[in-house]
Amino acid sequence: MASSLPPDQDERRPSGSIQRQLLWTTVSVQCLLVLGFIVLMVGHEAQDARDREDQRLNYQSDFLAASAARPLAQNDMDALVHLLEIQRRSVSVRDAQITDLQGHAIVNSNPSLNGRVTLQEDEIQALAQGLQTHVVRTANGKEGVAPVMWQGKTIALAWIYPDPRRERALIRSLLLGGIFYGILAMAANALISISLGRSMLRPINFLLRGTRKVAHGAPPADVFPLEVRTTNEIGELTEAFNAMVESLESQRAGLHDTLALLDSMLANAPVGFAFLDSKCRFVRVNQFLADMNGAPISRHLGREIEEVLLPEVAEQARQMVTTVFDTGASLSDEELSSLEADRGQSRSWSANFFPVRSSGDQVRWVGVIVSETTERKLTEEALRRSEKLAAAGRLAASIAHEINNPLEGVTNLLYLLRHHDSLDEQAREYASMAQHEVSRVSQITQQTLRFYRQSTLPVIVSVPEVVESVLVLYQGKVHAGQVRVEKRFVEPAEVFALSGEMRQLVANLIGNALDAMSGSGRLIVAVNPSQDWKTGQRGIRLVVADTGSGMDESVRRRIFEPFFTTKEATGTGLGLWVSAEILAKHQATVRVRSRTVAPSGTVFMVFFPDGGLLAELAKEKDPAAVATV
Repeated sequence: MASSLPPDQDERRPSGSIQRQLLWTTVSVQCLLVLGFIVLMVGHEAQDARDREDQRLNYQSDFLAASAARPLAQNDMDALVHLLEIQRRSVSVRDAQITDLQGHAIVNSNPSLNGRVTLQEDEIQALAQGLQTHVVRTANGKEGVAPVMWQGKTIALAWIYPDPRRERALIRSLLLGGIFYGILAMAANALISISLGRSMLRPINFLLRGTRKVAHGAPPADVFPLEVRTTNEIGELTEAFNAMVESLESQRAGLHDTLALLDSMLANAPVGFAFLDSKCRFVRVNQFLADMNGAPISRHLGREIEEVLLPEVAEQARQMVTTVFDTGASLSDEELSSLEADRGQSRSWSANFFPVRSSGDQVRWVGVIVSETTERKLTEEALRRSEKLAAAGRLAASIAHEINNPLEGVTNLLYLLRHHDSLDEQAREYASMAQHEVSRVSQITQQTLRFYRQSTLPVIVSVPEVVESVLVLYQGKVHAGQVRVEKRFVEPAEVFALSGEMRQLVANLIGNALDAMSGSGRLIVAVNPSQDWKTGQRGIRLVVADTGSGMDESVRRRIFEPFFTTKEATGTGLGLWVSAEILAKHQATVRVRSRTVAPSGTVFMVFFPDGGLLAELAKEKDPAAVATV
């Protein structure tokens, strides 16, 4: 994933992070050390100061008690006040006073101290008996007290109140000294960390930039191999990195070649390739399969097969993909088929499913190789039908040939019978009618043999005669369907053509016209000399029109496609396709008009240009001769 930082910041980010971590680590450790040192030092010094203050209070209270004994015994108040003033001048004394044994002030340096009692009764008795001196701790601080003795008796109590500002100043000075020392220590550690970090991270940054270039693509030749700038572990890491990059480049080149071969094979193979995951979603497809499904590759990727394939095919394919994932075995030559609703045709495919395994020998994808067999199946079906038609044609020709010989005998016998003297007029009329019907049967057999024995050489063909011979074949169908045939021939109407193919063309057009009329109707066949309305070239125009059911636009567009038929039971879908090839060989053109609403019907207009087949034959022999034909 690309970084969102600018290039210069992005390159400095990892090294700066390591340097900051180193800096903050050393500073944090130093802070903890300095803080511990300050706590220990200040605590020790504070305890010493408290001990010294206790000793000083004991001394000062004893001194005050000893100095105040005589003036107090002599009731010399001025001397006592002077004595308290001397005590108060001391920097460590805030206030002083002398009280009686009940704590009432006799003299003091601060009137607010009058009547203040901070000792318990037993403590006062102990002091009155001269047994001890006291350093009393109260909520306001410390107080020093000592008994004033005169002639072996305690006559009063001397109080000293210390000034705490001195102790606080001492502690403050200790704290300031510790803080100053900590700042100096942290600054020194920061400088060391920055210097050490830069010297260590410079080769790491160099290696990091090289790693990024490898990660973003092929490394440039002017950068790799990276220069080994140190002989320590980082230098060894750089050498190992260069070896790794060289190996990766070799593997990448081989992988690119392999992928190029696979991509070329997938893109150009004349079969469909696809890979699907366990949820039957397309992971990759080639263009051939995308064209086969009628959707671009982008419409396949990431979509399930039901979203792309026809419902019947998707259901069959999902079952097979699931089977491969469950069993891990391949499936070969599986037949898939579906009926396209819009085209009304059945499509079929042959598919091979195979597992694609990961490194853990688990089936990660299922590959599919697909080839469409619709045309092959249609060809096979058409071939079978053609074989049946050919066999029927050979059988019909054989029967016609066998019938033709006895028909000639019957015809001769009927001729002799007609001219026999013993017959009356009624019998002769019956014999004449029988001879006429036998002649019709003989004509039908001759036309059947003519279809079977087609000439392979082009000749001058009379189109009206070809139409007449075809109508003779369809005479039974015409009478059965009560179709009225209208023939509009303008003689002469001759073309240079292959007579057998011309007969087949006319038979296809007339046969389709008769099939389109389920009941009574009209069949119009017109042949006349004409000219092309676009080029002005002269030729022969054949028109076959019927009053049948007609064709809609979707059917009309596909009538010349192979295997397309609307006669499911009897049609092969090859009649008009073969007719189109015959027309192309004779350089003829065809126009089709049809309508399905009343009055419905279809019109085929075929134009044969003069010399059309001659031009085609000349083109096959010598393309340069076309202009001279």
